[in-house]
Amino acid sequence: MNSELQMQLWSSLPVPAILLDAEERIADMNPAAEGFLNNSAKWLVGQPIWDRLAVDAPLEESLARARLHGTPLFVNDVDVGTGNRPPLVCNLQIAPVQGYPGWFIMLISPRELAGRMTQSHSVKSAAKSAIGMAEMLAHEIKNPLAGISGAAQLLSMSLTKDDLELTDLIVAETRRIVKLLEQVEQFGNLSAPEKKPVNIHDVLDRARRSTQLGVGGHMKFIEDFDPSLPATYGDPDQLLQVVLNLLKNAAEAADPQSGGVIRLRTFYEHSFRTRRADGTAQRLPLQVEVIDDGPGLPDDIRGDVFDPFVSGKENGTGLGLALVSKIISDHDGWISVDSVPGRTVFRISLPRAPRETEENR
Repeated sequence: MNSELQMQLWSSLPVPAILLDAEERIADMNPAAEGFLNNSAKWLVGQPIWDRLAVDAPLEESLARARLHGTPLFVNDVDVGTGNRPPLVCNLQIAPVQGYPGWFIMLISPRELAGRMTQSHSVKSAAKSAIGMAEMLAHEIKNPLAGISGAAQLLSMSLTKDDLELTDLIVAETRRIVKLLEQVEQFGNLSAPEKKPVNIHDVLDRARRSTQLGVGGHMKFIEDFDPSLPATYGDPDQLLQVVLNLLKNAAEAADPQSGGVIRLRTFYEHSFRTRRADGTAQRLPLQVEVIDDGPGLPDDIRGDVFDPFVSGKENGTGLGLALVSKIISDHDGWISVDSVPGRTVFRISLPRAPRETEENR
C-alpha cells in the first residue's frame, strides 16, 4: 500500500483517530479528531493527550498493561470531554502500532453524537417534507388572503373609529401571513449561486451598514478583519443575505434600550476541512464569525437552530437560519454556532476562490 493511499484512508476515517507516541503525546490526528477536539493537528501535535482529553475512567493501569503486552484496549460507554464542550458518551478503541514500540492509535466513537445525528436526520427529513407541502400551498393561500385584506380595507371606509380596530387587525394579520408564505417560497425557490471571486469584507461591510441603518441602529459594531484574507468563491448577493440574517438575529436578541455589541471577525485557518459524501476532504480556510453579547440561544433549540420552523422568537418563523444554512451548503461551506449567555458565535467556513478565477478578475 503506497503512502498516498494510506494518507487518504487516514483522512477518510469517519471517527476521530489520534496517534500517540510512547510518551502519550499526540503524534498525529485525522480531520475527524480535529473537529472533535475543536483544534488543528498543527497546534496539538506534541502535546500530552491527557491535557486535551478527559476520560471519566481509570485508564493508567490498563494502558500500561496494554503497552507492556502489546494488546489492544477497549473502553465502552465512558464520558469523554475536551474542555470545549460537554462530555459525550463514547467507546474507545486503543491499539498498539506495529513496528513502533509504545505507540498507540486511539479511535473515539461518540455514541451520543451518533444518536443525535440520526435524530437530526429524521427531523430534517420531516422538515423538508413540510417545506415542500408549504410551497405547494403558499400560492393558493396568498390569493384568498389578498381578497380578505382588500375586503377589510373597503369595509374600513364605512366604519366608525371604534370598529376600525377590527379591520386594521384583519389587514395586519393577513400581511403577516403573506410575509410568512413569501419566506417559505423564498426558501424553496432559492436559485443556485452564481459563483465568482468575492471579497468577503465587502459583503460584511455592506451588511453592517445596512443593519446599522435599520434594526441594528442601537448596536455597537466592531470589525476584526484579517486584511490578507483571499477571495472566496460564491454569490455575493446570497452571501450578503446570510450575513444580514445573522446580524438581524443578533440585533433583535439584544436589549433595545441598552443595545449590545456585535463583533465581525475574519481569519484564515489553513487546517479547517470537512468531509464530502465521497470521503474526500474539502478545505474551508476562510473563517467568518458574527459574535454578539446577547442572552444566547435557548437550551432546547440550540442543536436544531438551522432546521426549518425552529425558532427561539415569540413570533419567529424558523426559516431565517434554515435559509442561511441552505445558502452556505450551496456554497460548499460550513456553518456552526456556539452559544452561552453573553456570547453567541455563528461561524461560517468558506472555500478559497480557485487561483485561476482570481487571476482572471
